[in-house]
Formats: sequence, C-alpha cells, structure tokens
Amino acid sequence: MRAQKLFVGRKIRETRQAHDLTQAAFAARLGISTSYLNQLENNQRHITASVLMALAAEFSIDIASLSQNDDNRILADLAEAFADPLFAGQQPSGQDLKLIVQNAPSVAHAFLTMHQALRRTGEQLAELDDTLERAGALSEPTPYDEVRDFFHYRDNYIHDLDVAAEHFTRQMPQGPRNRVRMMADTIERKHRVRVVIGDSDTGPGSGILRHFDPASRVLTLESRAGASTNAFQIAHQVALIEHKSDIDTIIARAGFHSEDAAAICRIGLANYFAGAAVLPYGAFAEAAREMRHDLDLLSDRFGASLGQICHRLSTLQRPGEKGVPFFFARVDQAGNITKRHSATKLQFARFGSACPLWNVYRAFETPGRIIRQLAETPDGVRYICLARAVEKRSGGFRDPIQHHALALGCDVRHAPELVYADDLDLKREAAYEPIGISCRICERKNCHQRAVPPLKRKLVVRSDQRELIPYSFE
Repeated sequence: MRAQKLFVGRKIRETRQAHDLTQAAFAARLGISTSYLNQLENNQRHITASVLMALAAEFSIDIASLSQNDDNRILADLAEAFADPLFAGQQPSGQDLKLIVQNAPSVAHAFLTMHQALRRTGEQLAELDDTLERAGALSEPTPYDEVRDFFHYRDNYIHDLDVAAEHFTRQMPQGPRNRVRMMADTIERKHRVRVVIGDSDTGPGSGILRHFDPASRVLTLESRAGASTNAFQIAHQVALIEHKSDIDTIIARAGFHSEDAAAICRIGLANYFAGAAVLPYGAFAEAAREMRHDLDLLSDRFGASLGQICHRLSTLQRPGEKGVPFFFARVDQAGNITKRHSATKLQFARFGSACPLWNVYRAFETPGRIIRQLAETPDGVRYICLARAVEKRSGGFRDPIQHHALALGCDVRHAPELVYADDLDLKREAAYEPIGISCRICERKNCHQRAVPPLKRKLVVRSDQRELIPYSFE
C-alpha cells in the first residue's frame, strides 16, 4: 500500500507561534526557505523527512505526535455528516474536507456540533407527541455524546491522570499479596477509608458494585465481584478523593453544556484513573510488547479482566512512549456499540449499527474463543481484527447475565507485533474481507449484507430485474 503524504501545516504554524518566531526566523532554524515554510504552513506541500528531523532537533517535537489520527477522526465524522440527505447534491469533495480539517479544525468541530443539533431537532419533529414535553432538553447534545466526544478527540489518553495512577501504584506495598488487599490498605492508610467486601445493602445480586459512605468513611464492595473489579472500584474511589482538584480542572476546561455531562465525565475520568492504576502504563506497555499482545497472558499477568486489558491497550498513547495504536469496541447482541475508541484511522459509526461483515458479531457464535479477521475498509486501509464474546454474571441462577463481544484491532502494518498474526497469510489479497463503517455511508455496490442504501447516492430500482439486493445506486 502506498505511503500517505503528511500535511501538518497547522501544527507547524502552532509550533512557530508558540516560540514567537517570524516565518523567516523559523525557516532559518529549519534550514529551509521562507517560501517553502509558507507552503508547508498552508498545506500546499507535504512535509519531508529532513524537515521532520529538523523540527525534532530544533524544537524537541515528538515526530509521532505529528500523525494524522486526529485529522482522520474528524474527517470520518465530517464525511458521515455530509452523507445526510440534507446536503444532497452539495457534498464537498474529499479534498475540500481535508483542507477544512487540516487548516480549520475548530470550524470542523463547530460544524459537527451544529449537525448533531440538527439531527436531534429532526428526531424531535418526527416524534412530536413525545418531544412536546422534552424538546428543550434534546436540542443540545446528550450528556453521554458530549463525554464520548471529549475522550474521542483526546485519543482516550488523559496524561495527568495516567501519570498520577502510575505513581499511586508505585506507592502501594509490593510483594505477593492480594492486590485488592494492598489497595484497601493503601486507601485506609492515606485517606482513612475502610474497605468492606459485601453487606446487607451490597449482597449477591444487589447490582451495587461500589458504595461509599462519606460520614463513616466506609467503602463497600460487591462480595461476588471478581478481584479485578474490586481493585478497579477501590482505585476509582481513590481518584474521587485524591485527585478531585485535577478532575475538576479537566472538566472545567472541557466546557460541557450541562451539569449532567460534567457529572458523567467525572465518573469517566475516575474510571480512567482506575484503569491506569490496575494496569500502570510503563509495566503494562512493556509486558504487552514482551508477550506480543497475547490477551490471555496479559490478563493472567495483571489479574485483570479481558475487557480491562483490551481497553487499556487502546489507551497506550503517551507521547514518546506510544504503543501499538488499537481500536477497541464493546458490542451487545443487538449490534449496539456500548463502548468505543479508536487510535487508528478506523472510526465507528455515530448513528446506527456497525458493518455486519465485521467479525465481532461472529464472536457470539463461539463464546470463549478469539475470532481473527483480516479486513479492508473502503479507503484501502487493512486491519487485523480480534473479537471475543464475554459474559458478566451479577448473581445466582435467576439473576441477569450481561453478554457482550469485545473487538480489538490495529493496522496490519503492526501485525508482526501480535501473536495472533503469526500463521495468517498477510500478503494474500483474497485473505482480506471487505468491511465498512456502516451501510449508510458505505459505497460498496457488491455487498451481499447491505441493509440500507448509502445516503449520498441516488437509487436505481429496476422492476424488470431482481438481484440479491433489490436496488442499486449511481
């Protein structure tokens, strides 16, 4: 696959302005002409290896930080938004969208916010009886959407909390002791919080995993929850107590539209700290490389659930210490994506279900096994995709069981770093299954699993001919 040219004009301009340099002075530091720098800043020329090295040497820029993951993420969201029938016949070209994302990302974000508001307004009108009572509340993005986008555009990596969680782990007593007990001892020593496993309010089947009483300073955990879950919940409480000011600062800077979004984000940030404490960055990243990302071995090494392992792998984006960029998703049996993140170019659909050709759905057919898939998206990027069905019990025989499938994957370029790719024929063209993001924005004409036609293509319906799919499109 041909290497993509890198256009980073906005980031070069930001670096120059941060050092308060004119174009002439900045160009001199890089050893290039002022006119060439001007072309770079306006994305009229792609950056070369020699200029990249000069940026790293002169201004200590992490070259990996100049990747276009953020741009790809916004570009995918814009393409889906412009697929709306509202823009029929007025869709900008792919090159125009790239120019907007590269040169005016704030405009792109504002457009996406406006489009989401328009969609919600349309949904309100379509369900008029229901929205007469709720119209005011739904005119803004939902709190969960706001928080999801907050993490989405930060690569799901919160540096200050990640580093703090790693420091917290180092402070714990070391040795062959039970990790839940060590965390319990640490929170009691530092914050006078006593940990109790199970009581009348949080007994089996109660559904309450964690309850903190600030008056008695007692943290009660579910007695049937696994050790990894209880360790996670203790670390979550540590974040709420020990790092309250840090979390408040992050939320204030985010500028959420509602108190509900801020409250949801507070939980998300505490969860982030907890995940980073259970799986500290340095030790986990090193083990992931050593074990070649074997999920079961990592789960055994750290005493963590498979979901915790997969989610943590997708957050290893610390500047200067980045791991393999993974996408991660959790899908229920109805096809709803209940958790998602991508540090890759692959982005998940904001509306509707994911592509039915994705291997994540097959995982439910073979519980307990990791399903592998080599896949190619319409933009020509190829991925190695892993999926496994998991279940979470909450009590006895009559209590409900949660069923999900976990999906994890990365660009096939990183396949040599995954144990799961060892016996796959990565060079065989036919080995790659065509998948998309969702039917509404996928333009593949020969897909046998297409559920709905693409929004930005005119339908062609023939009464004198019936094919597998009852319509075609221009």
